Amino acid sequence: MKDKRAVEILVIEDDPNDAELIIRVLKKVKLTNNLVLLKDGEEALEFLNLNDEHPEDEDGQPKVILLDLKLPKVNGIEVLRKIKSDQRTKNIPVVIMTSSKEERDIKEAYELGVNSYVTKPINFDEFAKAVANLGMYWLLLNKSPED
Repeated sequence: MKDKRAVEILVIEDDPNDAELIIRVLKKVKLTNNLVLLKDGEEALEFLNLNDEHPEDEDGQPKVILLDLKLPKVNGIEVLRKIKSDQRTKNIPVVIMTSSKEERDIKEAYELGVNSYVTKPINFDEFAKAVANLGMYWLLLNKSPED
């Protein structure tokens, strides 16, 4: 199990190219000190203790979660559903970062309580700019109930 104390950004992304770009951009804007990368939905649920009915560890929740929808094992919609239905994690801002522009995905994500839905730009520079802006907004400007 990865150490989740003081995690600020939890990136749940299975595409290694997108994950590398996200980390590189967040590093460039100096937001990677406490970043954890997970590669599938099952790993994310375990990290957040959402597979355990009687979790003992409730500390160390991330400040923001960047979540892909098309994940192996457990898809992003199911991960989002569990995050937003659990008292311990429901206030964590979740940003969907996906290539899906399907209206049903967007609608379902907002019905489950997603904080933002961003489609991945195909252009490298636009994707990098979107990641930098998201990181800056959610970590430096946004105020959550725990702040």
